[in-house]
Amino acid sequence: MKKETLAILEDLFVRYPDIEVCKKDIKDAFEVLHQCFKDGHRLYTCGNGGSASDSEHMVGELVKSFKKHRQTPVKLENKLDQETLNGLEQGYPAMSLCSQMAFITAYANDHDADYIFAQQVNVYGQKDDVLFAITTSGNSKNCVLAAKVAKALGLKVIALTGNNGGAIKSIADIAIVVPEKETYKIQERHLPIYHTLCAMIEEEE
Repeated sequence: MKKETLAILEDLFVRYPDIEVCKKDIKDAFEVLHQCFKDGHRLYTCGNGGSASDSEHMVGELVKSFKKHRQTPVKLENKLDQETLNGLEQGYPAMSLCSQMAFITAYANDHDADYIFAQQVNVYGQKDDVLFAITTSGNSKNCVLAAKVAKALGLKVIALTGNNGGAIKSIADIAIVVPEKETYKIQERHLPIYHTLCAMIEEEE
């Protein structure tokens, strides 16, 4: 890890000293995500309510520039005119499983709604991709089922949760369990954690 990347991690604990207990898990999550993208794999995120918004938010920071300007995609040089190239930038292949509203409403209508994320992992997931499940309780059934399917398919699972980690803690490869019990307080710690992970990934390039 570059010293600049480590500095981003350490700054998180200056601003939020109570979550320093999560330091090892956050660092491990960074390593898994960095390797995932380095090897050309994909990230899938999921969550409910406010955590669905966090799922979308995290993806938004990865698919476009976050803190640093990302250069035009090298793979497209000499294939597009300069004006078109200038409108593009490097990004990381990430998708929120909360975004597919036509699928979600159809599946929830025709099947068990608890499987809305698991079914997408079943279809999209490939070995060594990563599922990043955000659940404040750790017990959101749709996230737990998605994690089970992900593990069965050979994906890595990172859980961002709170309280005691809930059911997903024992399934996930890495569980970042913030030391809060109330939902809104857990969510207030989740945002700076995934922002830090996004900044670290971008810096490490």
